[in-house]
Amino acid sequence: MFALLPFRKFRDTPGVRFFDITVPQSNARDLVCHEGPAVSPPNNPQGYWQFYLHPHQEDNLLALSGGRTFYLVNFSWRDPFHIVRLEANREILRIPPGTFHRSVSDPEGSIVLNQAVRDEKATLEHEFRIYDSSRIPRLLQVTSAPAPLPRICA
Repeated sequence: MFALLPFRKFRDTPGVRFFDITVPQSNARDLVCHEGPAVSPPNNPQGYWQFYLHPHQEDNLLALSGGRTFYLVNFSWRDPFHIVRLEANREILRIPPGTFHRSVSDPEGSIVLNQAVRDEKATLEHEFRIYDSSRIPRLLQVTSAPAPLPRICA
């Protein structure tokens, strides 16, 4: 299932804090900047939610500024639908391969660092495909049910 990982503050000087945010085995870095209340991926033209799903990539997401809410669906979990709220400089959200996910930024936007772990089969073309919930009945059903309460990362 998804996990919330702590990271370590290792030094303070006047007005400056230093953190070790290393994710072991990470072999790719993505910096994702949302301007304003961006939705990623965006809804389809009819308003249905769309998702990413990485078959060969684990995401390890740290909000650097602003906040972002993640919607996670994985049919292998006991409870397949979760909402996780990331606040800047709190915890790292680990999303395992095979998990549908989308995110919505706060009104002022957000910046998130992803320390991804990609296996040898990962390609950018396959890892960043968009999945439309209107074409996946089970995904539409689970996300149309009453939403779970968000897990706040604070």
